[in-house]
Amino acid sequence: MKAAPEEQRRLLDLQAIDTNLQQLDHRRKTLPQISAANTLTRHLSELNDERVKAQVGVDDIDRDINRLERDIEQVRARSDKDSGRLTAGTGPARELEALQHELTSLRRRQSELEDSELELMEQREAAQATVDDVIGRLAAGRDELTKIEAERDAAFAEIAKDEEWKVNARKPLAADLPADLVALYDKIRESSGGLGAALLRSGRCGGCRIELSGGERARVRAAAADDVVRCDECRRIMIRTEESGL
Repeated sequence: MKAAPEEQRRLLDLQAIDTNLQQLDHRRKTLPQISAANTLTRHLSELNDERVKAQVGVDDIDRDINRLERDIEQVRARSDKDSGRLTAGTGPARELEALQHELTSLRRRQSELEDSELELMEQREAAQATVDDVIGRLAAGRDELTKIEAERDAAFAEIAKDEEWKVNARKPLAADLPADLVALYDKIRESSGGLGAALLRSGRCGGCRIELSGGERARVRAAAADDVVRCDECRRIMIRTEESGL
């Protein structure tokens, strides 16, 4: 392939833009906010699971308290009934004595139930404190996630703006070069990690960084100025200038 030396040198300008575009794409994919947001999202999911588990604990205690309250109410109602009958003093003496014993048992049972309820209420207070703590950490985490996502989106917008500027700068440059030269450059770039053309400096290919052998150096030296020369090792286009050391 033939191309004027100046056109070949302008490939380096095209390569610089493409390298910048590649760097911007890499930056977009590796923004620290992306990793931070993903890590925090997983943490929030774990916290929400913790909140659900803690809330289940509170609900279980509430059910036990409600059950005890029903039992206490039943015992209290029975005690009130027996107390009323005992106060009235109607009935045989043996029956009244039995009522007195039952009242004693009922009062003891009510006291035990109320002690159990008080213990459960203390447990519920601790369990609710755990729920409130998790909810607080969830709220703080969500606020932090919102902040990180805003920073990420701002970085995305900045990258997109830089990309637009680079793409707009690339179009006229590529259009001003021979189409076949650009097509070859793009083909090499796509198959060579984004680098299609590199400066030949001091007898060393700027693409693979390998120094030309004696025979390779002689071949490049003998090539016409408008010959598009490629590296034997990496097959990238080598741009020759006064720095090439041929």
